[in-house]
Amino acid sequence: MRALLVEDDRAIRQALSEGLAAEGFVTETAADGVDGLWMAQEHDFDIVVLDIMLPGLSGWEVCRRLRATGSAVPILMLTAKDGEYDEADALDLGADDFLSKPFSYIVLVARIRALLRRAPPSRDPIVVAGEFRLDPAARRCWFREQEIQLTAREFSLTEFLMRRHGRVVSRVTIAEHVWDAELDIDSNVVEVYIGYLRKKFAGSGAGNPIDTLRGAGYRFTAETGPANGG
Repeated sequence: MRALLVEDDRAIRQALSEGLAAEGFVTETAADGVDGLWMAQEHDFDIVVLDIMLPGLSGWEVCRRLRATGSAVPILMLTAKDGEYDEADALDLGADDFLSKPFSYIVLVARIRALLRRAPPSRDPIVVAGEFRLDPAARRCWFREQEIQLTAREFSLTEFLMRRHGRVVSRVTIAEHVWDAELDIDSNVVEVYIGYLRKKFAGSGAGNPIDTLRGAGYRFTAETGPANGG
């Protein structure tokens, strides 16, 4: 599942991004309303978590403009304010739910899951790359008819790479989207998880669909066969 988090408070943004990633979401973030609106319009997300008090454009305006384009993506709005008029304004503009700060992270995740259950099914929920298939809603992945058992983090990494099938993505970009922007730049966690995926793909008869491009990053090719770099 893909989540967009639009929040200007860096600490909150980092904590929520890490938490959602641990829940299996591929999470992208924006620190202001302008970037948040652009990302929501240019990319497909399953859920948008949107702060109201944002620089550039307010959350209310981002929500209003998104709904004006016909977007039906579920929107959960966050605000430091606590009042029935703020909630009414958010819902009137097309938000699906509302949560006041401070809030429980457990409640936030429960609200997100509830919105996703109520959301209409995506027109094309299955991500396909070659003979690989991935179902974000069910969090399942297959090579041909063989299901590949993945942890939440492995699934997020696989989804991120498959959605960029054929494109080179850097280690830093992967870390920012699958983990968080504050991941230690010297950490080898991305390489470690790429290694985990390669072993699981090979064990499922899929060979190695992930190319390593020295100095550039990784590319999901969906080609089977021997290893394409370490």
